[in-house]
Amino acid sequence: MFKGAVLRYLISDALSLLGNSIAGVVLPLVLLARTGDALAAGSLALICAVPQFVLGIVGGAVLDRVNRKAICVASDLISALSVALLPVIDATVGLSFGWFVALGLLGAVGDVPGMTARDALLPEVCEREGVDLQRFVGASQSLNALTGIVGPAAAALLIGLLNDIDALWVTAVCSCAAALVSASLPHGVGTISPASTANSPAGKGGIIALARSVLTDGLSTLFANNRLLRATTLLSFGITMVMGAWQGIVLPACFTSQRTPELAGVFISAMGIGMLLGSLIYTALSSRLSRRGWFVLSLVGMAAGVSIMGTLPAMGLLLVSAAAVGLFSGPASALLGFFAYERIPEERRGSAMGTLNALYLVVAPAGTFLGSTLIAGFGIERTFMVLAIAWIAVTAVALAAPTLRNLDDEPA
Repeated sequence: MFKGAVLRYLISDALSLLGNSIAGVVLPLVLLARTGDALAAGSLALICAVPQFVLGIVGGAVLDRVNRKAICVASDLISALSVALLPVIDATVGLSFGWFVALGLLGAVGDVPGMTARDALLPEVCEREGVDLQRFVGASQSLNALTGIVGPAAAALLIGLLNDIDALWVTAVCSCAAALVSASLPHGVGTISPASTANSPAGKGGIIALARSVLTDGLSTLFANNRLLRATTLLSFGITMVMGAWQGIVLPACFTSQRTPELAGVFISAMGIGMLLGSLIYTALSSRLSRRGWFVLSLVGMAAGVSIMGTLPAMGLLLVSAAAVGLFSGPASALLGFFAYERIPEERRGSAMGTLNALYLVVAPAGTFLGSTLIAGFGIERTFMVLAIAWIAVTAVALAAPTLRNLDDEPA
């Protein structure tokens, strides 16, 4: 059972994720209600993606030079402010698309550096408390999966009980609570030692030089210095891109064409439940099987579930396949995350994690674009099959790759 700093870390992470999960459901509904324009939601996401990417890069450098716990606290407070201002402005001058953009950009200032700061803090908290990193990453993934289920359900309940805009107060409260819990972490957690600061490759020039330095060093750390880290990072990107295509456009388009758009949420919930169960199993039994064993089991199980999805079966079987994909993705996600924490040096963790999170902000939309292109060229049914074949091909390459065979070797 986790306790002390690791428990507070998990609680803070859960509160922050819960707030973001609720906001992810409520904000598009509020935006549509105030503007009446469905394109506005997509435009807002596109506008915010650019500063999020830049902040992911620059924030990574800052995290190698300043207190990471302080960044977590400040980021959650900024996120709370950006959300709390929405109902205030709505009740006074009225919300327009410009206000959504302005507050969305303010929220990006908080969300991305805060996410990266928590990633960088995780190994330090485990080391301080003597907790096994591999097991703790599994627990963290379980918590992520749980909030992915609870958040949308809570959002639906809040919208039913309150006005749509008032539900955002709960998000603000969650972010403030996350900041308070992070602030309660032991003194010294997140502090950067002078030696680490001296060894940090982050530049000391202006913003442009700093961003270039972090991006160069982050890419070098992720892709040039460690073969296993490079392979697992690329595999994570591949999985994210394909799932981004499915969840971002293919499934919504499929269910919309069948005049049952609400089933897209049911599908994602089924996958989330499966992922939670898989993460819990991995957390409890991670030591019972080798890393290579978990890796093979996860990829083969996910490929089996995706193969069923590719046939576009009846709804019942489609939900079962979604749950199966989630079930086997739980251990895979935890294991791939573990390799990132294990193989990235402490003095480069901020820049590498900042670059990694910034790249994820590009990979997922790229998957959505890929899915829309496939639908335009092949239609929905063939797109399901193409994505399934692509997934199986990636799985075969990953299982056969020499770099991904000796996963139980300790890092040099």
